Amino acid sequence: MSGSVGSIDTGTSGGRGRLGSVLSGLAVAVGCVLFLGGFAWGAVQYKPYTVPTDSMTPTIKAGERVLAQRIDGGEVHRGDVVVFKDAMWGDSPMVKRVIGIGGDKVACCDAQGRLTVNGTPVEEPYLRDAKRASPVNFTSTVPQGQLFLLGDERTNSMDSRVHLTDADHGAVPRTAVSARVDAIAWPLGGMLERPDGFSSLSGGISQPGPLGLVVWALVAGVVLIVGGSLYGPLARLFGRRKAVSRAG
Repeated sequence: MSGSVGSIDTGTSGGRGRLGSVLSGLAVAVGCVLFLGGFAWGAVQYKPYTVPTDSMTPTIKAGERVLAQRIDGGEVHRGDVVVFKDAMWGDSPMVKRVIGIGGDKVACCDAQGRLTVNGTPVEEPYLRDAKRASPVNFTSTVPQGQLFLLGDERTNSMDSRVHLTDADHGAVPRTAVSARVDAIAWPLGGMLERPDGFSSLSGGISQPGPLGLVVWALVAGVVLIVGGSLYGPLARLFGRRKAVSRAG
């Protein structure tokens, strides 16, 4: 009887057992590569930022932590929520939405209370009060190489409307932008959608960054590491149970 039990136990370390060990080790190795690679990729591409004010509500609330992709100012499109710093606006980085780019004529509001860019009405479903895009009327032609920026909370956002009398007509240089917000990291809010309202304008809207792939790599890495690490203990456990069952 002991001989038969012994042969069953060693079966788990035979050809099938050795293959399982190799595959589990490979899974752990691949998982480590995915996890560490995803973490490194995310660290290079993104930086966390805490939004200090409520000027972007309801899209982003004060105190929420966002992940912003490091980009060059030349990559900015209308509708993007960007992190920028401009001396005329203050000493701290700010978060606003890009409404107009160089050469655009931005105005508000038309008969339906909508913002217009180059005469084209823009639907902005992310606004808290969708009845009117701004409580005050304004018109501005954006200088070349500049960006016209508004907060989503149009009633109290200190944005380009406040700086309309400046030399740049309320705009900031593209070079002032350091990142584009892709997601709300905490509390978990998911990815920010690119607004379709700007898609019909020249240049369209930007594409999402690689954050989805980064998250996939991290999750897949964790699953492979955990699964590969558990294979050995589980195989031995089931092997002993099978041996006891057959011995009985």
